[in-house]
Amino acid sequence: MNAPIVVQVLRFGFLALLWIFIFATLRVIRADLFRTSQARVGVPGVAARPPAQRSKPKRKGKAATQLVVTDGGLAGTRITLGEQPIMIGRANDSTLVLTDDYASTRHARLTSREGDWYVEDLGSTNGTYLDRTKVAGPTLVPAGVPIRIGKTVLELRS
Repeated sequence: MNAPIVVQVLRFGFLALLWIFIFATLRVIRADLFRTSQARVGVPGVAARPPAQRSKPKRKGKAATQLVVTDGGLAGTRITLGEQPIMIGRANDSTLVLTDDYASTRHARLTSREGDWYVEDLGSTNGTYLDRTKVAGPTLVPAGVPIRIGKTVLELRS
């Protein structure tokens, strides 16, 4: 074989591998961006039920008494929980004022109902996540489950 032909074949092979890598990367990014919070059909062990039919999880142990910032600029901050709602955001009048660029002025609210705490996104730009699920409406927050707002991570603890 001629050396120029071998070099040309190697160039085309490298180009093909490069395009395969680009398409694989784009597929992963698209899957991450458009992932829904609903259960996927066909996944063993995951029941696809509408949110209205989901049963209320049973409380295990004591009710939450503190909101703890576990990660982010305010890591280690603790707020004692009472009956008052907790506003979270960059606004100065928020209960927990975040210095996170990914947090909105009025980002989220934690409210107490019959001893349980619910998180609600207030129309923020980047969303509020309970564990890895985006919060769409008032959502029950079990103790120890991370709430992510931008780079800040919060947990309810007893």
